Order: sequence, then C-alpha cells, then structure tokens
Amino acid sequence: MSTDEQQDRQDWQSWHEGRLVTVAAPYGPLSLTGTHWLSDYPDGRIPAVPGQWREDGEEVVLTATPEDGLSVDGKPLTGEIRLTADRGPIDGSRVTHGARRLVVLSREGLWAVRDFDPGSAARQAFRSIEATPYDAGWALPGTFRPYPADRTVRVENADGVERGLGLGGEITFEVDGAAHTLQVAVEPDGSLWAVFADATSGSSSYRFRFLRPAPPAADGRVTVDFNRALLPPCAFADHFICPFPPPGNTLPVPVPAGERNRIDA
Repeated sequence: MSTDEQQDRQDWQSWHEGRLVTVAAPYGPLSLTGTHWLSDYPDGRIPAVPGQWREDGEEVVLTATPEDGLSVDGKPLTGEIRLTADRGPIDGSRVTHGARRLVVLSREGLWAVRDFDPGSAARQAFRSIEATPYDAGWALPGTFRPYPADRTVRVENADGVERGLGLGGEITFEVDGAAHTLQVAVEPDGSLWAVFADATSGSSSYRFRFLRPAPPAADGRVTVDFNRALLPPCAFADHFICPFPPPGNTLPVPVPAGERNRIDA
C-alpha cells in the first residue's frame, strides 16, 4: 500500500468517526421527533408542542403563557414574539422547551416547526452506521460541467410532497470503463451535492444517498469519492423532507462503498 493510499484510509477513518459523533450528537438528525406544517393546524395549536404558532406573511408569530414553559433567546416567553426561519445550528435555535429545541422552517412559502429532542427514541436506539471500509478504487476522477444557467426540477421528497431541487451542473466519471453522469447542486462554498441511487439502493444500502464532492478545479477536474457517500438525514429520522434523486441520477451499477445503513440496537 502506498503512503498516499494509507493516508487516504486514515483520512476516511477520521471522517467516518466524525460522522458517528455528528449523527449521535444531542441535536443531530436522530433527535428530530416532528416536522409540523402550520397549514395543518389553522388554530395554531400543534399537538405536543407548547404555545400557539401562526403564519403572518414572512414571519411566524409565537404566543405563549408561563404554563407553556417556552424560552426565547434564553429568557422565559410570556406574550408574543415574531420569528423568521432558523439558519444556524440546531443547538443555537431561539426557541427552547427544556432540553428540546423548536426550529422554525420555511419551504416554498410554507412554514413549519421542527421539534428536536435529545431524548428521542431513535437517538437512544442508535448504535452505528454500516459503512464499507475505504476502497481506493471508488475514489474516481471526474469532470464537472456547469450548466449555462441554474435549473430547478421537481422531485418527490421523503414526506411524499413534490418540491423543487436546484441543479447547477453535472459530473461525469467512469466505472469499469463505462461513463456515468450525476446532476449536482453547487453549494455557496463551491462544493457539489448530488442525490443519487444505484443498484444497491433499497437492498444492501439505503434507498438513496448523498454525495458531496469538494469544489472542482478551475478546469473542472473533481474527485468523485463514493467512499464518502452519505446516508441522508431521513435515514435517521422519518420527519426529514429529503429530496429523492432527480431523473437520471439512478446509476445502473452497484456502488458498494460509503455509508450503507443505520445500525440500531
């Protein structure tokens, strides 16, 4: 084994161990116990979530009594406060109820409240992530080609609702001499994001996965490293609204690399 490959294996092991810590964290994906769309609760009362929540244009209005036990910005809330969508980390969310974090979410003009509870059953049951050990053969050279203009396709999400998925280009690569293409979004930092499935999806791996290649070089060269294929958040909690792969992003070949499934006790 070359020194470079040994280093790659060590880097992958560190990445995998970091993923386990992130997933199992008190406010990681396992702690999500509900995504409550306010349009489903016209009276503003969400079962098991204290307070009254209502939409008001570009904001959500939260009204609480002392008995609700809610705090905002670390101070008990009595009365009314206006909220916008949370952008920061979950443990920094403005609204709390004991150890729970209540996060305001906006998607395509609709508002929701997400309930993150460190004591969730899923977090208590979680043991690990099944992942294939590093295989240098799945770190593939690829080429990124940006689209002339960003495009949006409608795809089904994990909650059964169809939503827009923004795409900024595509990556091409070869598996066993055959060319394949994945459509990708371009993140603000220049990195890429693909939602993909393959011939193992739904059998020896979860029904779809994410891939996040680093920013491509100026000439479009990019490493398509399936060793770092990720389980999507909805693999850890049913209340996430992960997008399914867009048309064309289901590879006809098996990709027995990266994260495969969640392991519970």
